[in-house]
Amino acid sequence: MNYDLPPEYNALRRMIREFCEEEIKPLAHHIDESGVVESDLLRRLGALGFLGVPFPREYGGMGAGELGYCIMMEELNRASPSVATIIGAHIGIGVMSMYLDGSKALKDKYMPDLCSGKMICAFALTEPNAGSDAAAIQLRATLEGDSYFLDGQKMWITNGPIADVINVLAITDPSLGARGGATVFAVESKWEGYSTGKPERKMGLHGSPTSLLNFDSVRVPKENVVGQIGLGFVTFMKTLDIGRVSLGAATLGGAQAALEMCVRWARTRQQFGRQIAHMQSIQFMIADMAAEIEALRALVYRTAWLVDNGRPFIKEAGMCKLLGSETASRCIDRAVQIHGALGLSRDFPLERAFRDARISEIFEGTNEIQRLVIASELMREVGVRLRP
Repeated sequence: MNYDLPPEYNALRRMIREFCEEEIKPLAHHIDESGVVESDLLRRLGALGFLGVPFPREYGGMGAGELGYCIMMEELNRASPSVATIIGAHIGIGVMSMYLDGSKALKDKYMPDLCSGKMICAFALTEPNAGSDAAAIQLRATLEGDSYFLDGQKMWITNGPIADVINVLAITDPSLGARGGATVFAVESKWEGYSTGKPERKMGLHGSPTSLLNFDSVRVPKENVVGQIGLGFVTFMKTLDIGRVSLGAATLGGAQAALEMCVRWARTRQQFGRQIAHMQSIQFMIADMAAEIEALRALVYRTAWLVDNGRPFIKEAGMCKLLGSETASRCIDRAVQIHGALGLSRDFPLERAFRDARISEIFEGTNEIQRLVIASELMREVGVRLRP
């Protein structure tokens, strides 16, 4: 669906789809069964420039902005949600937090390798006692001389076991807490005192590695502060706002894949002496899926345009994440129903899609949080400030 996009964006979609169809989709079942996305696949994605799609060329990126990035995330998730989640955590929240507020020196140091795939990035916010209540973080950063020393844990960190650079939110002023006393640090995984827990065994996204992160007096030089001291919470919230747009694009790809499977199956499957495509109950489910997907597509790409053109987008980003995750879940659920017993088979993609889709309603801000964000923005527009 090109919606009269400039030719370069249509060419980008064709290039990404071709790679996904030939190099990723055939591996999707194996990735789910083995729980591993081979590093060689990530290196090839990097070599083609896909790991720097939204970022400027001066940092080794493709310069395609949020619109180009949403195109890529839609296509990746259509082929393999595990691969899409690794790339989404790397680009959308990992590298993005550095790009938004990092110093030029910091971006010059890390972003070329991050955009080329020589390094993988992660975004570390969640802790054992800080999930939706992100401001409750406790990981401490203590200043000693020209360095900070980080102590504490992060958990449920996507890319944790494979990341080379982790952007970490830590408390630098306990008297102020997260709002005014938290700072972001770019931490290299090779530094002494840093370690990861064993990869989590999850219901879905088996190929997307997730783990606990341990910080035992990890020394971080001052120049690796991302943004301003004390304003790290602001940096991370800005990052998540943008990340929710591309997450919406990813869910769009998953929902579209389910619809395409249903249309093919309805033409092939016979019941009561005719194709199930002729059954009104099947037609209704497919029609509902198609309508919801088109509404989501319009929202995602309009919001990407808002981001690229410097327009306000926080409300719309929350809608992308909320509508996208719930649309994908509904569409995949209907697809399982249409396919019957086949939809439950582990040898068929829908069973995997059903498991993979569920997390989208939880990570990068639960859907309950998105409803609060959307309502807050709507009330703010009419002069009402809601209490946190």
